[in-house]
Amino acid sequence: MPNTKSAKKRLVQNEKTRLRNRSARSVVRNRIKKLIATLKTGDFAAVEEQFKSVCSSLDRAAANKIWHRNNVSRKKSRLSALIRKTKLAAGQKQ
Repeated sequence: MPNTKSAKKRLVQNEKTRLRNRSARSVVRNRIKKLIATLKTGDFAAVEEQFKSVCSSLDRAAANKIWHRNNVSRKKSRLSALIRKTKLAAGQKQ
């Protein structure tokens, strides 16, 4: 337990930040899961729209230092490659 007034304040601030970050990470993860589920259905128009949304969410997470920018970049790259690979397997042009 914190002993000083400033330590008590930091404890409260850290808890608020933790919950905010947790919520933001959850939103991004859920959007990624929805994107992958839509990708399995083969609706590539919807996939493109969702990919833009996911990229936007990931960029916001990087800007707010919820995730490191290299981690975000890697996630976007892997999702993009997965979409491209699935399109090619389905016989669609990019």
